[in-house]
Amino acid sequence: MQGVTHMRWHLIVWLFLLSTVAYLDRVNMSIASTMLIHDYALSRVQFGWILSMFALGYALFQAPAGRVADLFGPRRTLALAALWWAVFSTLSSAVPTVPFAIALFLVVRFALGAGEAVMYPASNRIVAVWIPIRERGLATGLIFTGVGIGTALASPLVSAVMLRYGWRASFPVCGALGLLVGGAWFVIARDSPDESDRVSPEERAHIRSGIPPGTSAPPLAWWDIFCDRNVVLLTVSYFCYGYAAYIFFTWFYNYLSTTRDLDLHASARYAMLPGLGMALGSGCGGWINDRLTKRFGRRVGRCGVASAAIMLAAVFIALGPTVASPRLAAVILAGGAGTLYLAQSSFWSVSADIAGPSAGAVSGVMNMGAQFGGVITASLTPLIGDHFGWSMSFFTAAGLCVVGAIAWMAVRPDREILARVRPSLQPAPVTAVV
Repeated sequence: MQGVTHMRWHLIVWLFLLSTVAYLDRVNMSIASTMLIHDYALSRVQFGWILSMFALGYALFQAPAGRVADLFGPRRTLALAALWWAVFSTLSSAVPTVPFAIALFLVVRFALGAGEAVMYPASNRIVAVWIPIRERGLATGLIFTGVGIGTALASPLVSAVMLRYGWRASFPVCGALGLLVGGAWFVIARDSPDESDRVSPEERAHIRSGIPPGTSAPPLAWWDIFCDRNVVLLTVSYFCYGYAAYIFFTWFYNYLSTTRDLDLHASARYAMLPGLGMALGSGCGGWINDRLTKRFGRRVGRCGVASAAIMLAAVFIALGPTVASPRLAAVILAGGAGTLYLAQSSFWSVSADIAGPSAGAVSGVMNMGAQFGGVITASLTPLIGDHFGWSMSFFTAAGLCVVGAIAWMAVRPDREILARVRPSLQPAPVTAVV
């Protein structure tokens, strides 16, 4: 006789692992930046174009990838995506040192970004179908803990491989990890609790009690998604959030090694700190999110946490570059990354809460905003740094954090899109599920 199961949390663990691998594939390029720039005789601005091209592919395919996950299911979508990551991560190391090498890098990194676009919209589809509303803060927080762990692991892992085998070897290593985790995901995962024979009746009943009606309804029209007030506000805030976050994914390691004059080993160690801060912030933010939501409602638990966290991140990010000690500056900036990620679960919890049958598409639209922020960061940060000093690069990110925090004050997390456009599927009152 089957006992009480926790299959929904097993899926969250595997999404955490996929998230970790995705960020290894994303961040490895920035860790290899010093050697790669030397080998290909690139300027920092030219290397910024390469980083931006990944973010551009990632941004442009967010909404389409989310719709694909809604239509074909996150199980198959994420398994195929992991195969795609492995191929194009490996190709990143195969670009020859020829005059048109930069063009090849742009194509490969754009393709990798397009393939990674499905990661979080598909994850949010799992959250919308498998995770009751009262548990979504913690679930999304755990998934995004993988962002921090992947970013933190990238520095020592890629640096160790670079020092022993050269920078090129690190890319197929990261790709192989993606194949392993993606294969395991395909074997274990199912798109809904009803499709899995590993879910006990007790767990199935628990999940159904916390999922609003309409989750299995037909997908929402794109017009209804793009015109929704909450979606617009979340996208604007996530653009600001993404601009700040991408500094840590793209230029932080290079900032420590070139602007702050830390050696390779010290840069690798201190470049781990933002990732560790993100991991801690994601997990703690998700837990705080659910606790406050249960006691005070989603307006406080989701919106209040996000707004306060992003505002606090602005303070850390603005203060860090003004500190003389490079090591202390790295710690303070890592504090900014950690407090920023206290808000991460709020973005994805609210997008799942309001989206119903289109959690993938809605979160894809929202995440598109963050990734366009990343496109701009990757190229604009070195330009600002070269012309106005690197402190101004961080001040710009801090200013946008303030804007993102203010946008959260106007979000209404209990205003489902489905209830607005299809009143006959009005969800149950919030008090019944939080």
